[in-house]
Amino acid sequence: MQREASNAYKLINKHKKAYFDYEILESLEAGIVLLGSEVKAARAMRVNLKDSFVRLIKGEAFLFNAHFSPLSHTNAHFRPDERRVRKLLLHRRQIDKWFGKLITQGLAIVPLRIYFNHKNIIKLEIALVRGKKLYDKRESLKQKELKKEAQSSMKNVLKGL
Repeated sequence: MQREASNAYKLINKHKKAYFDYEILESLEAGIVLLGSEVKAARAMRVNLKDSFVRLIKGEAFLFNAHFSPLSHTNAHFRPDERRVRKLLLHRRQIDKWFGKLITQGLAIVPLRIYFNHKNIIKLEIALVRGKKLYDKRESLKQKELKKEAQSSMKNVLKGL
């Protein structure tokens, strides 16, 4: 049950490995609390979500391990830690609902992508996920390869006409 963000958004970065490593059960859009230099880094597309994850602590959601590279012209005195913990803005109902599923079903929360929405506000798409087994990952690779072959054969057929 993936929810697609609106068409009018500008993608900053995508956590590609999450789609391979995890089975995505639910996703939602969250606001993220950033400092000024981090917003500038996001506008310059200097954000990396690799190895990042979300934890629920005392009824609040936090993003861990996301890397916002500082710009070269940022003042050194006001340069925050690149991998600092950032608070996510979610409704209480959403946090409580996902917390129940985390506890009972042994799931995890990972960020999928970070983007500017249609109002030019930075949003983070997070997902409730279950880890894939090795055989599931192999099946994903097989399906991807079959899809690629089918597209190339269709392309060749269309060229021949």
